[in-house]
Amino acid sequence: MCKINSLCDLRPGEAACVDKLLAGGSMRRRLLDIGITPGTYIKCLQKSPAGDPVAYLIRGAVIALRCEDSMNILVR
Repeated sequence: MCKINSLCDLRPGEAACVDKLLAGGSMRRRLLDIGITPGTYIKCLQKSPAGDPVAYLIRGAVIALRCEDSMNILVR
């Protein structure tokens, strides 16, 4: 059985599949618009020296997300 974590728990080089979006309102719309939907595979590329934001590979595009936003994305 796969463990469910938030996207911000991924370390550089790790990949996961989106299980559920907890974000609401305009942030949920933004995440859906950039392709973060259930079933999408996301790879953590690198974290900034301070740890926030983090660069992710999503559907062939590199997207930077803050931890406060990525913690609302549940992954397996």
